[in-house]
Amino acid sequence: MIITLEKSATEKQVQDIKDALSTYGGTVTKVNTQGGFYLVAVGGKEFDIRVIGGLDGVKDVHYVRDPYQLVSRQWKVKPTAIDLGDGVLIGADEHQVMAGPCSIEGEAQVRASVAHLVSVGARIMRGGVFKPRSSPYSFRGLGLEGLKMWSDIAHENGIKIVTEVLDASQIEMIYPYVDMYQVGARNSQNFTLLDALGRVDKPVLLKRGMSGTLEELLQSAEYIFSNGNEKILLCERGIRTFEKAYRNVLDLNAVPYLKDKSHLPVVVDPSHGVGVRKYVAQMALAGVVAGADATLLEVHEKPEQAKSDAAQTLSFDEATRVIKQIRELKF
Repeated sequence: MIITLEKSATEKQVQDIKDALSTYGGTVTKVNTQGGFYLVAVGGKEFDIRVIGGLDGVKDVHYVRDPYQLVSRQWKVKPTAIDLGDGVLIGADEHQVMAGPCSIEGEAQVRASVAHLVSVGARIMRGGVFKPRSSPYSFRGLGLEGLKMWSDIAHENGIKIVTEVLDASQIEMIYPYVDMYQVGARNSQNFTLLDALGRVDKPVLLKRGMSGTLEELLQSAEYIFSNGNEKILLCERGIRTFEKAYRNVLDLNAVPYLKDKSHLPVVVDPSHGVGVRKYVAQMALAGVVAGADATLLEVHEKPEQAKSDAAQTLSFDEATRVIKQIRELKF
């Protein structure tokens, strides 16, 4: 159950509501976010919600039977749109494309990538400066100095940036330079990191774990929301199965399911989802048809020279074509 509190609710009124809820058992947690003030009641026996709805300080009451409460569509029917500022919205009518290299490699690469995004009208650049790699000997990113350089160039050209954060200790350090944090598949259930991201006021792109269920993804989003951050995007990036013909299996079933179960925007990452360059464009278009709010693409001026994920990265020409097709398909 979610009780939305009036912004003017006093501490005494909140305590009176908690006391009333306690008579029915279960636990009650107060949640303050950028968007509102809530009490989340879990467990206990059902009762007539009008008993609580009539109390002073209560704005609204909703029964939510999903195990995840705040990210559920059962209480918030209208889809959430994430505002990155300067007219860049995700979850609104316009389908957004987030494109860029797997790894930020240097200034020349960043300038070329930004110029490409500007030429195709894309407003969000993805890229990694702290890279979780399967091998410790692989290129692992340029770190904070690389992020500062990238941020300066992107923001000078009106481009928003999203990059992966690996550990809670990095959140404050990179805060001035990013527009959106990314939680990668390997950290999808790093609850310490999720808790910490719930205490910041910037959007979080939450990727599904490579072996994670959709309920686990939604519960991970609940960790962020319940700590105070409503600005969450759910990302389907492919799951690991027995199939070896491609890197992952892009579960497009997840898109309509997540749109049905949650009010949060849904992003599809076909680059990681299939992992084979020549299939990425088709899977990107399929994600749009499935109902995704945004597409995440790995793009490099010379993909064969990329320091990471070369096999799944599109060239500028390939990206330009698929972005044009996405817009034609969406509108």
